[in-house]
Amino acid sequence: MKNAYLTLFLTALLASGCTSGSRPTDKEHLYVSILPLRSIVGQIVGDDFRVDVLVPAGASPESFEPSPRQYVALNRSKLIFNVGLIDFEQNLLRDFPDRQKLVNLSRGIRLLEGSCSHGHTHEHRHGPVGKSDGHSAAASAHGIDPHIWTSPRALRQMAVNAYEALHASFPDSIRYTKNYEKLLVRLDSLDTACTAALRQADVRTIVIYHPALTYYAADYGLEQLAVEHDGKEPSARHLARLIERARAKKVKRIFYQAQYPSSSVEVIAEDIGARSVRIDPLREDVIENIGEITRQLTARNE
Repeated sequence: MKNAYLTLFLTALLASGCTSGSRPTDKEHLYVSILPLRSIVGQIVGDDFRVDVLVPAGASPESFEPSPRQYVALNRSKLIFNVGLIDFEQNLLRDFPDRQKLVNLSRGIRLLEGSCSHGHTHEHRHGPVGKSDGHSAAASAHGIDPHIWTSPRALRQMAVNAYEALHASFPDSIRYTKNYEKLLVRLDSLDTACTAALRQADVRTIVIYHPALTYYAADYGLEQLAVEHDGKEPSARHLARLIERARAKKVKRIFYQAQYPSSSVEVIAEDIGARSVRIDPLREDVIENIGEITRQLTARNE
């Protein structure tokens, strides 16, 4: 697999080499791996760059494979921003020839273990893993949860990482610094609003089909209960236990994502008198998305 990615990249690059210099572009390009990252990077650079996304809207990072044209575009782009924790990113960028272009936005974030099938399962050296000492990602049965962009506090560090890379490449841009400072204010306001809303509503538990809110839950002291079990459809026994716990916790909303079945969620919601709510963790406007998830989580049943 490793050599196949490199071969595909070189083939595509050679195929386009004869004409690449003769086609001017209106704007230089930056690349991000998933849509939520474009929201962060775009708010810093404004209209100076075209920010392209590897995984298009509606596609799943789990099954995504880049086209040869995307390989060529990545080579021409100024910088490539990635989460650094998703399998397809690892496969794609492992043999990328210009390592200086790669910006790993998970740097400095305390990584947590999770049960996500699309997470990276190798050892990480970014910092502590999970809540207990002495447990590396390699020792975990499930590896690292990659959904760092669903937490306002992790997003803040991702913004720091993005800005530092941009500032290093374009040190004379005062506008990027001003945009970055405005972005930090928005993220801090989001964090404050989430904290206040969760405290006022006395929410302590999140029930979700696929556990995409691990970092959100950890940052706000919440318990996340996943409907799926070890990345698979839940058994009747698992559902029964989950229903019992959700009822005891007085859960009012149960989240599910479009790419996962809603049937199990609807069974739980009906049994405990809650509402099933569809969310999209890969939505581009990440700040508004986290705000909406918080509003749903803290809303009363109508």
